[in-house]
Parts: sequence; C-alpha cells; structure tokens
Amino acid sequence: MPLSRAKIAAAAIRLADAHGLDGLSVRKIAKELGVGPMRLYDYVTNRSELLDLMVDAVYAEIAEAGQHSGWRATLLAVVHRTRDAALAHEWFADLLGARPHLGPHALAVGETTAAALSQAPGVRTIEELQRALGALNAFLVGALRREVTERRTARSTGTDEAAWQASLGPYLTRMLETGRYPTVARLVVDGAHLDAEETFHRNLTTILDGITGHPHR
Repeated sequence: MPLSRAKIAAAAIRLADAHGLDGLSVRKIAKELGVGPMRLYDYVTNRSELLDLMVDAVYAEIAEAGQHSGWRATLLAVVHRTRDAALAHEWFADLLGARPHLGPHALAVGETTAAALSQAPGVRTIEELQRALGALNAFLVGALRREVTERRTARSTGTDEAAWQASLGPYLTRMLETGRYPTVARLVVDGAHLDAEETFHRNLTTILDGITGHPHR
C-alpha cells in the first residue's frame, strides 16, 4: 500500500488517542498500517519527528476555527477549538507548553492568535503583545492539563472528583473542624460542582478582560 507522512501521522494519532503516548511505537504503527516497521523510516526518521507530525495534524483541526469578524471572536474560537482538540486527543495536552510547535498548521494558528491579540485594546507595543500571548498561553496550558488530568484520574480510579472528596470525608472533616482553614472550609462545604466548559469560558473571558484593560460586557 502507498504510504505517506500524513497516513503515518493519522495512524499514530489513532493509537495515541486509544493508548496514550506511552503506548506508541513504530512496531504498533506499522501493524496498524499493515506494513513492516522498517518502511516507516523512509518517511519519519525518529520519534521526535513523528510527534511533530502528530501535533501539526491536531493544529490543522484547530486552524479550522478560522478568522472571525473581530479580534475577540477570533481568539474565543481558536482557544475553544484548542480545548476541543485537547479533549479529543488527550496526549496533545501533554505536549503543550514544551518545545515550540513550528509546523505549518501550528504556525498558522500562532499567526491567527497573535494577529488577533495585536488588535486588542491595551496591546500597543510588541512587548505588550509578548506578555499578552504569554498570559493567554499560560492559562490555556494550565487549564487543559488540569482538565485532562482530572478526566484521566476519574477513568483510572472509577471515581469522579466528588466521590474522591467524599472518600476523604472523615480526614477532611477533622482538619476543617480545627478552624485553621476557614476559606477552604467554605469552598468544600458551600462550593458547587462547576461545569468544566462554562468555567473554562469564564476564566478565558477574565484573561482577555485583563489583557485589554477594558472589561467586556
């Protein structure tokens, strides 16, 4: 069968989606494609190059968010599309915030994001754009890694966050009854179970409001 870098990346993504990056190997990808392992080395020289191809394929999905009528709408679309991609391909979150992603689709998403942010009120100089991008990316990486980690933990333990907290009930009750942690006690006793997508959107809006210096109504 004819091979291509795109076919190899697609097979690798299917395996990583199912088994994580730890379950990825040349042998397994070759089996998925029905070829001998050595054939893959004609197209991909090492694991690092393979990961770059996989990452850029995911950025191609994110790039479908496209341009919108205003800078804010464009940023919201790109960032929410990135969250969708990270939840569909959990391994992608593991690779965010590490070395720069410089594939063509990653660069296209980076250009769209930077160009939109450069149009925001309060972002006037290149230094302000650098800081704004840093703040947005820090939020994005942290939020996605946390959400993916919570999903993995729930799957591996068979319990969600509420059940995990309940299992710690006796210990937590003793600690909170000391009175030394009143604000933590309020969060535990009165805090609601927040919807992940709504919370992500609200926090993203807060970040954008802070960057612009002009709260969005």
